[in-house]
Amino acid sequence: MSDWSRIASLTDFCAVYYATQLVRCAAISFLLAGFVMLLRSVFFARRVFLKGLLWSSFLLVPFLGKLKLFYENKAVMNITWRLTAATMSWIWADRIYIAGIFIAVICIFGKRLRLRRLVSRMEKASLDDIQVRVTDMNVTPFTVGLLKPEIVIPGVMLESYDRAELKFVVQHERTHIRLGHLWFGFVWDILRCLLWVNPFLTIFQKQFRADMEDICDRVCIQRSGGKAQEYGQVLLKTLKLLRPGSGGMPPAVTYAGEREFADMKRRMGEIAGFRPYQKRICSCMAAMAVLTVVAILLIVHIHSYARCNENRDIMVGNYDGEPEIISCDTGKLSQMISYDDRCVYVEREAFEEFLGENSANGEIWIIFGGFYKLPGLAGAAEACIYESGSKDRIIQIPYESIMDNWYMELLKLL
Repeated sequence: MSDWSRIASLTDFCAVYYATQLVRCAAISFLLAGFVMLLRSVFFARRVFLKGLLWSSFLLVPFLGKLKLFYENKAVMNITWRLTAATMSWIWADRIYIAGIFIAVICIFGKRLRLRRLVSRMEKASLDDIQVRVTDMNVTPFTVGLLKPEIVIPGVMLESYDRAELKFVVQHERTHIRLGHLWFGFVWDILRCLLWVNPFLTIFQKQFRADMEDICDRVCIQRSGGKAQEYGQVLLKTLKLLRPGSGGMPPAVTYAGEREFADMKRRMGEIAGFRPYQKRICSCMAAMAVLTVVAILLIVHIHSYARCNENRDIMVGNYDGEPEIISCDTGKLSQMISYDDRCVYVEREAFEEFLGENSANGEIWIIFGGFYKLPGLAGAAEACIYESGSKDRIIQIPYESIMDNWYMELLKLL
């Protein structure tokens, strides 16, 4: 096989391997999205911080595609075997899925990049020694950037707000940065790309951002030491001063404020019902959520197939005009065949008796070892030819490993 043929083969393998996992993850994300929406709407409707923490459960989803239960649990296999069979056999569907990921990346992160460039061309201003960008666009304040976040404020607000009101605005955006909400939005967009077949990840983005806004509002009010009424009045003034952002505004503005009156009304209701919270309790809840996610990820790792799994199976086949598998019974074959990294060792009398019982003629092949990625999906095995006629009790058959080349090494790493 030429190098170009190997590259094409490797590309197709990647499509099947990753699509098989991600389609399973997408299926799980449908169930999880419904579960999260049920909890946040019914049981945690008045629990702002708990509602926000619920979204962290989606961090687990991309790591669930290689769970062993998809192959070893009969109940799960009965539900998912059609999906697994389809993704492992329909290469065209796998190619479409992977192409969809690239298209989603271009669309979603392309908008982010365009917005970042737009912000970089805006004028700078200083508010209490804090650098902000000033825009003439008719939008509410927002923040862009992950490593070097920048706050963007409409020029009309700088002209109409007093110093105390602007302090509230800047504090709100800085709280988003401090709480890591920009990173949460970034991860959410990655999930939307990887699991693009689940439209609910885009539909529920509004609820996700609303929960982040509610958390930010509560933290801002408590840290400012002021009254919730004062904070709410600044938001009302923003609503009167600015109209909702135009439809052409890039949706990559993750925290551009509420753009519909109903959303602002809901947000004002949350602010009006503000009650001081125990910072220590909230910190403990956040820590527990992190530890829970980490613990579950560890459990998932333990009960998932590795990137490269050792194959200990032994098979014997023959070629007499057409290839034919004589036996795949590893338990029986391992009693007469063993191997190391240089030679295969065959107990001659027992093996030739086995060949006679199976009427094996022609060229005898012994296939052994190697590795696999997922059961039934890709991998490689060593092989050697058995030649009769030796009088030794144990026949040593040297072989050259097929594993020591760039193609196999790359296949193991994927």
